[in-house]
Amino acid sequence: MTENKQPVDQEAVITLEFDDGVELECEIMGVYEYAGKEYIALIPLDDSDDVYIYGYKEVGEDEFELVDIEDDAEFEGAVAEFEAIMAEE
Repeated sequence: MTENKQPVDQEAVITLEFDDGVELECEIMGVYEYAGKEYIALIPLDDSDDVYIYGYKEVGEDEFELVDIEDDAEFEGAVAEFEAIMAEE
C-alpha cells in the first residue's frame, strides 16, 4: 500500500490503495490488541460484508501506519480476536 500514514480518528474514512492500483474507501471500525500488538479493523464503504485487518502502528501524535500482516498464524490469531470482540458486542 502506498498511503500508509493516516490521522488517528476513530470516525475517519481512509483510502486503501492496493498493489494493483485499486483504491477502496474504508471506515475505521476500531483498534484492538492481540498478543502484545495492535491491530486495526476497517470496513469498506462498498456495501460488502468484508472487514480488513491490518497491523496498527502509531508514528506520531496524530498519525498511524497500516502494517501488512505477513505471518499466516499471526493473521489468523488477529482475525479470531476480532471475531471474539465482535461476538461480545
